[in-house]
Amino acid sequence: MTIGDDAALQLVISLHRLTRSLRRAAAAGGIQPTQLAVLALLTQQGPSRIGEIAAWVPCSQPTATAAVLGLESAGLIRREPDPTDGRASRILATERGAAALADIARGEAEVLAKRLASLRPDEARRLAEAGPLLRRLAEAAD
Repeated sequence: MTIGDDAALQLVISLHRLTRSLRRAAAAGGIQPTQLAVLALLTQQGPSRIGEIAAWVPCSQPTATAAVLGLESAGLIRREPDPTDGRASRILATERGAAALADIARGEAEVLAKRLASLRPDEARRLAEAGPLLRRLAEAAD
């Protein structure tokens, strides 16, 4: 089965709406959306420079810098010297940052589980079965 452009567009819109609504419904501990994206990136990709963060999020370098400063002041990330360039630093998630990210994800999962319970069992099962496929699609661009 081939999915058309309109169906793909509707899926993208639905995924964005679902993600936004889960983030609004679950406690994020005061972490802003861009900060959350930066923290997630650092836990997945490992230590990164500001330019890499800005390219991955994506956002401007000043926005990435502001997000990093906020996360750093909260103790969720830290800087270390870049081993390849003594003038630069790399940013990495702290244990506290990784734990905060996991807590946020658990909160979003709880909200999603409640919403899934409102579906018919066969619908909920089909959505759950789509999880690994969605993950493959997300990782295909990496």
